[in-house]
Amino acid sequence: MRLLAAFPDRVLSYDDGDRRAVFDGDVQCLDAGPLGAYCGTSDGVYRQSDGDPTEWTRVADVGDVTAVASADSGVWAGTEPSAVYRAPDGETFAECGGLTDLPSSGDWAFPPRPSTHHVRWLEPTPERLYVAVEAGALVRSPDGGETWQDRVPSGPYDTHSMATHGERPDLAYSAAGDGFYVTEDGGDSWRTEESGLDRTYCWSVVCDPGDPERVLVAAANGPRSAHDAGTASSAVYRRDGRDADWERCEDLPGPDGLLAASLAVTGAGDAVAATNRGLFRTDDWGASWVGIDAEWPTALESERPRGLVAR
Repeated sequence: MRLLAAFPDRVLSYDDGDRRAVFDGDVQCLDAGPLGAYCGTSDGVYRQSDGDPTEWTRVADVGDVTAVASADSGVWAGTEPSAVYRAPDGETFAECGGLTDLPSSGDWAFPPRPSTHHVRWLEPTPERLYVAVEAGALVRSPDGGETWQDRVPSGPYDTHSMATHGERPDLAYSAAGDGFYVTEDGGDSWRTEESGLDRTYCWSVVCDPGDPERVLVAAANGPRSAHDAGTASSAVYRRDGRDADWERCEDLPGPDGLLAASLAVTGAGDAVAATNRGLFRTDDWGASWVGIDAEWPTALESERPRGLVAR
């Protein structure tokens, strides 16, 4: 199994017991897909070399990149101030105009700097592109960024990450600061599903590739317990189906001292978690977890992960 885990000043590679730093810089986001592995930084988008994992090339000088997604439709980048760029070939990025023309854009603001906002998450699917603006809106494009649909009243305002499933094109999950949200109509309407979830500042979410109604989510009591090492109190929760309640995953560290985790699924359908206390894997959808990296760098014990992918 190969993992890439992003932290504020580095990307770590884990390959069957071999852990090493493969990128140094101001890392803000990470994703991998058909066109390779990409990380977003304060000075653009970088792509990992296929031949040498320690070689990264800047492929987009689009400023402060806060979200990146690699998909069949190309590579997408979101920035601060809020803008969306697309590179169908993974190299040539062009801005998708009109995002900030949406009526709700006047309400978008990210504390403690109310004059700013940024794209926190990009979720491309064959049917639509979801764009989460932090904070203020979850918006959509039905045509690859040509036109935009504004937020809906029942939708989340502070989405941090999303999960979708190829077998259910209209199903989507939103892990948001204002709760855990579900849509079954492609974002036209949303509802919260939080029974058993005793922390509702949600951060990272994945669904089982084999069953779209099995879900894992990382959540905290609020922003400080998700992002501040001094007051960290986060956890990962599992749900086995739509009618099941959320259950806390007890085998992971914390909740005291645990910052918000980043979650990902593997090609085998297992799930992995990157935390400030190490990397963990589950093969029974969160019922049990095992550590996959016993020697964790001390410097990362106070850092929230910025992204995780399994290749």
